[in-house]
Amino acid sequence: MDGALDQIGGEEALDRLVTRFYDLLESDPALHQMHRLHFRGHGLNHTRTEQFNFLCGFLGGRRYYFEKHGHMDLREIHAHVPIRQADAQMWLDTMDRAICDCGLDDKVPAAVRVTLHRAAQMLVNDLPDWRGDTKG
Repeated sequence: MDGALDQIGGEEALDRLVTRFYDLLESDPALHQMHRLHFRGHGLNHTRTEQFNFLCGFLGGRRYYFEKHGHMDLREIHAHVPIRQADAQMWLDTMDRAICDCGLDDKVPAAVRVTLHRAAQMLVNDLPDWRGDTKG
């Protein structure tokens, strides 16, 4: 991943990407299914910041998430979240859409896309679902 952040245009481009991803998540009714993944967490605004912090380090930039939390263990971060195969695919599809919308489709290295796919798939679990429970 070294240099991937620079290849996409640095932190400014990453910020646009994360912003677009969450704007899509909040505005596209077809993506409402993913909202349930945040109901028991800190909410989408918190997740926007942490997604940027995590991806910055993940893409070879400053490790903001690590500096703040002391680790970058995706399984630990998501251990309490019921993630289905459909959720992982929806996340990947939405990230691909955000990448294209931001004009980064030719800048995001194939290795980054493969690693994102692998990471999303490893988070799929069998925790009881939270459907319909919107209480934090």
